Amino acid sequence: MDCIFCKLANGEIPTNMVYEDEKVAAFKDMSPVTPVHILVVPKKHYASLEDISYEEMDIIADIHRAIRKIADQEGFAKDGYRVINNCGKNGGQEVDHIHYHLLAGKPLTKLVTD
Repeated sequence: MDCIFCKLANGEIPTNMVYEDEKVAAFKDMSPVTPVHILVVPKKHYASLEDISYEEMDIIADIHRAIRKIADQEGFAKDGYRVINNCGKNGGQEVDHIHYHLLAGKPLTKLVTD
């Protein structure tokens, strides 16, 4: 498998890692859209949320625990932040490895949905 996020999360490619535990890795996005833009990924490969079996859904809780720790560690928890997960091509997912965008560092506009 030639997955860039697997390689970044498991240290095969150097990155600006901001958090790591046995299941989850988080690193700064190379093309940030906000002053703080961190990608949070499981170390095990899952293409998207739809690729995770119901028996393995605990990984989502692990990711969200990591996000809370990162927000505290990086000092933006009290000011607020946004967490985004794009799922599948029509959902805007560009890399076939489930990942969460953690955005902070400025006021974020409201999302408009129809």
